[in-house]
Amino acid sequence: MASHRKLRAAAVVCAAVVVTGPAPVAAWAATGAPATPPAGAALAPASATTLAPALAPSPALAPSPDPFADLTADEIAERAVTATQSATSLRMAGRVDADGQPLDIDFAVSDRGECTGVMKIDGGTAELRRIDDVTYMKGDEAFWRVSMTSQGVPEAQIDPTIELVKDRWLKIAPGQAGSSDLSGVCDLKGLLADLDKDEEERSGLVRGPDGEVADTPVATLVKKKTGGETTTVSVSAKGKPYILKMVKTGGDEPGSMVLSDYDKPVDVVVPPADETVDLSKLDPGTRA
Repeated sequence: MASHRKLRAAAVVCAAVVVTGPAPVAAWAATGAPATPPAGAALAPASATTLAPALAPSPALAPSPDPFADLTADEIAERAVTATQSATSLRMAGRVDADGQPLDIDFAVSDRGECTGVMKIDGGTAELRRIDDVTYMKGDEAFWRVSMTSQGVPEAQIDPTIELVKDRWLKIAPGQAGSSDLSGVCDLKGLLADLDKDEEERSGLVRGPDGEVADTPVATLVKKKTGGETTTVSVSAKGKPYILKMVKTGGDEPGSMVLSDYDKPVDVVVPPADETVDLSKLDPGTRA
């Protein structure tokens, strides 16, 4: 599905790198999908037995009816796309191999442009928060170093720049360099827009064995392409038919992504002012 590429390409934000003078920022985009199912996923289904009156045997519950019994795999996918695009918020977590480099993300995003989460690449970690159109980003030394190196920043500038931003949140306001790239990760509707953009991508699916994602029963949809690329999509068979997991093997962009916490509030905490530095006020050699 086109959605996997869209989420992969937008889920991990640009690494904001301060190079020379106030405001110049180099944006480096990448994305990922979940190595492990995220916390806070759907609760486990009810037990296979129920309490019965005293001295009475406990009758076994009949299996839940298949909500997709009369639908083709393509029709299930259509319902899943519609439901997922209607979400007001969700959490996406996972890992993707981008250009041979594993990248992990865990983000909660709302349709109001709010988001909060973490990304990891090459042993570096960065946190991202966005609220009221203002983005806050805080990376550890390893993250800034790999980000600046990937941008071709001269070695002589890397250490002084890290000294300026370490242990601090960069505040990036609307209109500043990098703001629009960073906002893309927090644009829920934009992230999900491509789910049905290319109908060919989500046609020709076959239904595989049913399974579970975070204890929620799912219908499994599979599409195989020539060249060994396989995409597997897990659709919730309980409640709304949200997409709960996407896995891609083979091809140039393998990875997996777990989607959870649908329609739950995204709580974004604005960093303390004394831990924040405005990107526009940064200048190499000047302590902001």
